[in-house]
Amino acid sequence: MKIAALQMVSTTRVEVNLDAARRLVAEAARAGAELVALPEYFCVMGRADSDKLAVAEAPGDGPVQRMLSDAARAHGVWLIGGTLPIRSSDPERVLNANCVYAPDGTLAARYDKIHLFKFDSERDHYDEGRTIRAGSTPTTLQAGALRVGLSVCYDLRFPELYRELMHPPCDLISVPAAFTYTTGLAHWELLLRARAVENQCYVIAAAQGGTHENGRRTFGHSMIIDPWGTVVAVRPEGEGVVLAELDPARIASVRRQLPALAHRRSG
Repeated sequence: MKIAALQMVSTTRVEVNLDAARRLVAEAARAGAELVALPEYFCVMGRADSDKLAVAEAPGDGPVQRMLSDAARAHGVWLIGGTLPIRSSDPERVLNANCVYAPDGTLAARYDKIHLFKFDSERDHYDEGRTIRAGSTPTTLQAGALRVGLSVCYDLRFPELYRELMHPPCDLISVPAAFTYTTGLAHWELLLRARAVENQCYVIAAAQGGTHENGRRTFGHSMIIDPWGTVVAVRPEGEGVVLAELDPARIASVRRQLPALAHRRSG
């Protein structure tokens, strides 16, 4: 199966971002991708954290969710829809929801980001907990022949989440992200390759990649990694499509040669 990670530099305007996402999904489908992944916050990168509250949607209804459903159906692809803000029971906080749509446009799975990013340096300050309510349920789905584990951005730093997803083992782990340039430069590829190696599966990481209207710079480097930890495709910065072939025989070969998953004693 050919898979595609879409890299974006999302703006503060939802409709502009949806147009860009439609265009990139179509480009990936024309190139033969059967599974396509969008980045975290693909639909909006606000000027303030609270901007996501104004565009939050009800579960199952709203322009962002309709766009994702329509694009999956129009192109006949599995669409991992980055993240969008979904209303929670707390009016001051939304869920950072990763919705996955089947090729017929139906919602196949939804994962609400569990781990919320907080970072404080002399230059950068972030605290997702101020406007996001954490999810609580690790989530996998069957996308055709593939078992897919869902995660989002900061989740990448918590290997225990991925171990929980590996019962039974996944063929693919998805990591839509909007890594800061500072943390991405230090840790992005390192962590992604570690998750691929320890779980002996492919990783698809669709990222925000560039300088946004709000002044924030995201690291980009959307990539696809194989079960041996080899980066098979990457785009450093800017909008675009990252394509690679997911080969089930490669997964089987790695697990046969080095049966680490079978050697687990806990987790």
